[in-house]
Amino acid sequence: MPIGDFFYQKGKKMDIKAKLIDEEGFNRTLTRLAHEILERNKGAKNIALVGMRTRGEFIGSRIFEKIKEIDNSTPDFGVLDVTLYRDDFRTRLKQPQIGVTNITFDINEKNVILIDDVLYTGRTVRAALDALMDLGRPNTIQLCVMVDRGHRELPIKADFVGKNFPTSINEEVRVRIKETDGEDAIYLVNAPSKN
Repeated sequence: MPIGDFFYQKGKKMDIKAKLIDEEGFNRTLTRLAHEILERNKGAKNIALVGMRTRGEFIGSRIFEKIKEIDNSTPDFGVLDVTLYRDDFRTRLKQPQIGVTNITFDINEKNVILIDDVLYTGRTVRAALDALMDLGRPNTIQLCVMVDRGHRELPIKADFVGKNFPTSINEEVRVRIKETDGEDAIYLVNAPSKN
């Protein structure tokens, strides 16, 4: 998409300011994240990957496939929906879309790698931590994000970051992924108006 163009995401018009990562860069970033996860955890033996709905689920699935290929092993992989754990569940979400958490393995004593697309305020990650702790007591919970855009409201820091893109309060970073958006790319867009 050319700069100055737009796309719709979640029914909102997104005016593109810059294309930050193309498909090739997207794939390289996923490969690097898989290598970093394996290096820090000394292989895939005791890790469990948990993708956060929606885009974190697909990013997590891609990292899972890369880890299988690199390490010749198959770690546990699950999907986490944090809608009911969000602190704005009753105040801001008018018609919340509640998805299914699909974690069919025991997370106790595991090194859980929580995967999401964009780290912003930290509130979604806080909700995910609450949800995971209701499922068991992992050895560690490590956070992997495709993009850290800054503006944290809670003391949360990612262990694995694809790219750091500091933004202004009037900008957003949008990760687009083939499974839901038809392309692999990361864009800097103007924040949609509140109207």
